[in-house]
Amino acid sequence: MSLARSDEIEARGKDVLDVEKWAELRRLHFVKGVSIRELQRRTALDRKTIRKALRSDAQPRYERPARASKLDPFKDEVHRLLREHPALPATRIREEIEALGFDGRQTIVDVYLREVRPLFAPPPRTFQRTSYRPGELCQFDLWRPAREIPVGFGQTRPGYVVIACLGYSRVGAGALVFSKQAPDLLWGIGRCLWRLGGLPKTIVWDREGALHSGGGRPSPELAALCGALKLGWWLCERGDPQAKGVVERLQGYVETSFEPGRCFASPRHFQDELDRWFDARANVRHHRGLRCRPVDRLPEERQAMAALPGAPPDSDRRSVLRVPPDPYVRVDRNDYSLDPRLVGRRVELRVSQAEVRAVALDTGELCARHPRSFAGHRTITALDHARALRDLRGERRAELEVETRPLERYDRLIPA
Repeated sequence: MSLARSDEIEARGKDVLDVEKWAELRRLHFVKGVSIRELQRRTALDRKTIRKALRSDAQPRYERPARASKLDPFKDEVHRLLREHPALPATRIREEIEALGFDGRQTIVDVYLREVRPLFAPPPRTFQRTSYRPGELCQFDLWRPAREIPVGFGQTRPGYVVIACLGYSRVGAGALVFSKQAPDLLWGIGRCLWRLGGLPKTIVWDREGALHSGGGRPSPELAALCGALKLGWWLCERGDPQAKGVVERLQGYVETSFEPGRCFASPRHFQDELDRWFDARANVRHHRGLRCRPVDRLPEERQAMAALPGAPPDSDRRSVLRVPPDPYVRVDRNDYSLDPRLVGRRVELRVSQAEVRAVALDTGELCARHPRSFAGHRTITALDHARALRDLRGERRAELEVETRPLERYDRLIPA
């Protein structure tokens, strides 16, 4: 042993045997072959202490003996209160036991409750990490941007974004809609799937009102979409966002990276910017969980996904009505003109994200075709409908024309 090391041990000979000194004694005896007598001489420790250190393979531990606490006589009462009310605040518990004679500080109660409260609380929920196979599922969620979307004519409107995220590759897509009704959500699902380039085996949604019929069953509209695309579905339990954590994390990324600092001129501009952001940012970033870019995993996932059909399923709103004498129909707060020559006949109205279209049921004649406006309180009239209505009103006036009599006839009948 070096002289400096020996001097250090000798200087600390009167100290309590700590871990370092215990290790040094064992090193000198078992490695260097120093005898117990020589160790006693060098360290001034008692020979019994040295022998005990050499015999023990466990490092020395010194624990302060437990002292009685002012709370000890009242612990049974604390346990009773926690059994009845597991979330009872510590201040209320102290008030209760103060009435029984407790005169300790609040800190004593707080420290004890941190240790024993979990024994009386409901068992905490546990989670397991999930891994996804290629093409297995795609999670969906609905995000509402913080700012309203400009829709023209000086108006803005709250929008919603259907967000999709593939489980294996984490590639995402989004579709802007202006309501939480089933036709809009189904259109958003279809657009996202077409952007992702394939059909997974299962789509995952929370219990969105327009897509859930109760008891974990899909609404008829969602079931029809899944049946047409040969998809499975999974509706999460109520209040269980962790079941679709992949898309939840992507939605958080959209909120913090896409929306801040951007201004939009129209719904089309918003959608174009969102698509560009997914292609140039979200899907090509280095994903910390995957340790690669999501787009690098996409080819493998697309191989496992089913091919897309020729066109997305029809998600248009459909209704049948008779063309009224005032030939207009109200759609989403706007009035759209209908062909006045079809007044009284039944037409089928179809409303998509792009247009409002009406067709006569008896002959298949086109009754109306308008670009859809997301601004509100407008009257939209096609030029040919206005001309037809003017012509019909002119013919009607000619049919109802009456004779205009000269005033002298009345003079002869009515004496002065």
